[in-house]
Amino acid sequence: MSLPLEGLSAIVTGAGRGLGRAEALELARLGAAVVVNDYGQPGRDGSGEASAAPAEEVAAEIRAAGGRAVAHLGDVSDFETARALVDLAVAEFGKLDVLVNNAGILRDRMVFSMSEDEWDSVVRVHLKGHFNTTHFAAVHWRGRAKAGEAGVYGRIVNTSSEAFLAGSAGQPNYAAAKGGIVGLTTSSALALARYGVTVNAICPRARTRMTEDVFAAVPAVKGGAEPTAEGELDPLSPDHVAPLVGYLASPAAAGVNGQLLVVHGGMVAVVDRPKVSAKFDTAKEAFTYEELDSLLTPHYASRPAGETFAATEVLGLKKG
Repeated sequence: MSLPLEGLSAIVTGAGRGLGRAEALELARLGAAVVVNDYGQPGRDGSGEASAAPAEEVAAEIRAAGGRAVAHLGDVSDFETARALVDLAVAEFGKLDVLVNNAGILRDRMVFSMSEDEWDSVVRVHLKGHFNTTHFAAVHWRGRAKAGEAGVYGRIVNTSSEAFLAGSAGQPNYAAAKGGIVGLTTSSALALARYGVTVNAICPRARTRMTEDVFAAVPAVKGGAEPTAEGELDPLSPDHVAPLVGYLASPAAAGVNGQLLVVHGGMVAVVDRPKVSAKFDTAKEAFTYEELDSLLTPHYASRPAGETFAATEVLGLKKG
């Protein structure tokens, strides 16, 4: 019996640790040959010397399990590095079929305290990094289709965040970048569908180096109450996220395109596009300030006092 991704090749960015590592291992387990990309800097803020070791260790782990993998050291926020990354996949495995964009950094600060560099660096790595790799993967797939190749296969899985969905007070740069990634996802999904390519995004919640302080006070729990017993999987483990990435990369997900899915702890939620919650029409040709005041002020005043927009409440994702 063949594996779902057998004969396919994949790139996973930021795959030396955490979510990216789990995703690369899952794609390999499902049969894909994997290019393991990571810049290898020790600081989650993108600080420290770059190192090939994290990517090489994951690639070695895949090969030790009988899979095919090659490591790539590089910063995907650099346009030419992204080109070289896609070229490497094609040179090593003959073609590229799957792109998982995961690489990112954090430089958290309240908006009134954030520096220009803290803003630019996070948006560059997350949003521009996603664009760079998407661009060159799309060029590859479009070129094959234009050359007359039948049945071009392409899958892109992007990484957004619940910080975009519900806000994150200390992460204006990160939340904005993750929102931009959703826009990139939906636009690319429309543009590339004609070439046999699907583009989707996930909002994962996982305990990794990037989120160590966020979840520091949250024990490994099962059902939100008791600590996980020895041998049981932490609900915040990246291993809960990786299977969804594997599915979205597979032929089974051919009908899934331009979608946003939240995933964590044995739960997947499909997020709808924004919907209109109320609509007001002017009584005359154009609105006046007074008319808007008479319509919108009572509307917002009628909302529950102290209403919050935590992701778990907005999406109804409370578990247990």
